[in-house]
Amino acid sequence: MDMLGKAELEAMIDEATIDAYGEDEQLTGLFTKIEEHLGLPFTTAVLGVEVTVRGIDLTPDGRIVTLCSRGGMRQSIGILELPLPVPAPDGSEWIEAYRHWAG
Repeated sequence: MDMLGKAELEAMIDEATIDAYGEDEQLTGLFTKIEEHLGLPFTTAVLGVEVTVRGIDLTPDGRIVTLCSRGGMRQSIGILELPLPVPAPDGSEWIEAYRHWAG
């Protein structure tokens, strides 16, 4: 995936947060876009270990996390910290937009 420019990312953020009031609603709007568009499952490497990203979740403390598994083990990893594979999965531009919004 080509990196998107600042204007493109801000247009996506505007689309996701158009009816949002406050950060909580903006976060929910961005989470919804990621949930709708991200091609799941996909594999990526975390600390040199291949994991399968099976889903995403919005935590009560306002973080978007990925639900990762390897064998029988499961772990949530913050989407801001998740390394994306190359090529990135479909819809990962919404992760990029969220990362831009989160600063």
